[in-house]
Amino acid sequence: MEGPLLVLSLFLAIIFIVLATSKFKLHPFLSLIIAAYGLAFAAGVPSNKIADMISKGFGGTLTSIGIVIIAGCIIGTILEKSGAALKMADTVIKVVGEKRPTVAMSIIGYIVSIPVFCDSGFVILSSLNKTLAKKTKTSYVAMSVALSTGLYATHTLVPPTPGPIAAAANLKLDNLLLVIGVGMLAAIPAAIAGNIFANKVASKYEAVNYKDDNETYEDEIKKHGKLPSTWDSFAPIVLPIIFMAVGSIASFPGNPLGTGLVKNICVFLGVPMNALLIGVIFAFKLLPKFDEETLSGWIGESLKDAAVILVVTAAGGALGNVIKEIKVGEYIGMSLKSLNIGIFLPFIISAALKTAQGSSTVALVTTSALVFPLLPSLGFTSEIAKALVVAAIGAGAMTVSHANDSFFWVVAQFGGMDIKTAYKTQTLATLVEGVVAMITVFILSLILL
Repeated sequence: MEGPLLVLSLFLAIIFIVLATSKFKLHPFLSLIIAAYGLAFAAGVPSNKIADMISKGFGGTLTSIGIVIIAGCIIGTILEKSGAALKMADTVIKVVGEKRPTVAMSIIGYIVSIPVFCDSGFVILSSLNKTLAKKTKTSYVAMSVALSTGLYATHTLVPPTPGPIAAAANLKLDNLLLVIGVGMLAAIPAAIAGNIFANKVASKYEAVNYKDDNETYEDEIKKHGKLPSTWDSFAPIVLPIIFMAVGSIASFPGNPLGTGLVKNICVFLGVPMNALLIGVIFAFKLLPKFDEETLSGWIGESLKDAAVILVVTAAGGALGNVIKEIKVGEYIGMSLKSLNIGIFLPFIISAALKTAQGSSTVALVTTSALVFPLLPSLGFTSEIAKALVVAAIGAGAMTVSHANDSFFWVVAQFGGMDIKTAYKTQTLATLVEGVVAMITVFILSLILL
């Protein structure tokens, strides 16, 4: 099939994914798999090779990233249920102070959403948000937007949140530490922009559905009993990052840590799967007791969360492999290269998918699968270039949150907003945040590429 017809087939496949997931509410897994089959047939792939092509992409993705995603979900669930996330929040408040409540909530959201899904993070921090709003007499809408944008910044940009991990896997980028570093850099201006928007715009609106249930932050803490220590709370996140950093240093040219046992240990600990599994071990210190409820119930719940992410991610890998095999990416890459939109291409695709169907994770997975075959022709083949592409996709995956996004409803409901107010605050804030994140990625690309 000629190039233009291949592009048309790919375009129709994308339209199908968007309509199937947003309008007809078909699960993303089936949408991606059906699109993969349809694209393969349309491209004239022999029928006896299609299943193998799809299975190879599906299984290869699970092989590279499956355990990492599972470990990240386990850590996030334990942090949430043990009260460690509250302890992390409490620590940040003590550092920042109650005089800057929106800044505190932005920072708390930025940190908590690295391992915990933004939906869950907003729910577990809503009582703290409400209490600080009461204590400081700050607009509850402004506080909610500050928290939501802080959460969103790292949710789409920084591993071990599964979305950026899956995107890195689809781009065949093994250096997860590089993704973390670039993601955190891009997430800082995004969170700051969200905070400024909260103070300048969202503060003008009232939480019309706000109900004072008289539940304080202290009441929330009492539900958990004694909160874990600061070190125990942060360790499951901080240690894997440290291990990956040391492992990366040990692998530098010139062998700065030598060539013997020390290097081998550091490299072993720095492998993302190993580092996150060690994070899981440290997360076990947060368990209030070792019984069926925690060892089976909590872990089982996290595995259920991981299962959905795994199958969607693997389905994205299947679609990506079909796109790679039919070589439509090479044609698109050569065509788009002349337009000189470079790093903005993954952002535009991701933002379109996010806005249309609502899920940031689906936008990250699908866009990375679509973009991977284009990387050579676009000139993004180095590891730092791929990390910047992941960040560009992540910036698009937060642009924008509206009625088809579950996070939009979590923020609206727990933030006491009606739909009109939520659109004027939460939706516009994520637009500002996504654009700022992309501008940051573009500036980084000018410096690093």
